[in-house]
Amino acid sequence: MFAPDTRSMLQAAVELVNSASDPDTLVDSADVRAWARAHTYLPRCDGTADELRAMRAVRAPLRALLTAPRDEAAELVNDILRELDVHPQVVRHDEQDWHVHLVGADAPLAQWVLGDTAWAMIDLLREDELSRIAVCADATCDGLVLDLSRNRSRKFCSTRCANRNATAAFRSRQRAAASTD
Repeated sequence: MFAPDTRSMLQAAVELVNSASDPDTLVDSADVRAWARAHTYLPRCDGTADELRAMRAVRAPLRALLTAPRDEAAELVNDILRELDVHPQVVRHDEQDWHVHLVGADAPLAQWVLGDTAWAMIDLLREDELSRIAVCADATCDGLVLDLSRNRSRKFCSTRCANRNATAAFRSRQRAAASTD
């Protein structure tokens, strides 16, 4: 449905936003490097305290973008692109086929992430597919869910939330069955 780079950019953004959940999983520079490595942001990851602060700070604007209604999301995308003063270029490197880079290799990691996420959101906006991103169905969680499945069946941000809800539903059914006996 979406280009591989769009999928990976959205997955990276959702994981970054969800890193702010309890417990916070972006607490030091090693966490930033691990996240960057997992999402192929290796060309630019300095491992500095400033970079950690910037990456932690970018989570709120990303969450706002990823959860905004369609018209508001379009405005936010435009704001990000204007703020970053992007100059899109089609590039191919490493094992990746042709894809778009919006900022130069010397740009800070947080700018790369904002630009990539804004670019990926353009695809969702054009296809009217913002419903692919939702808040976790677990009432005690505010994590985001990226559902790229064909049948749009993903409801929980993590296995932990899915298991917690399955267990609660099972116990509820057991209690209901026991009360009818």
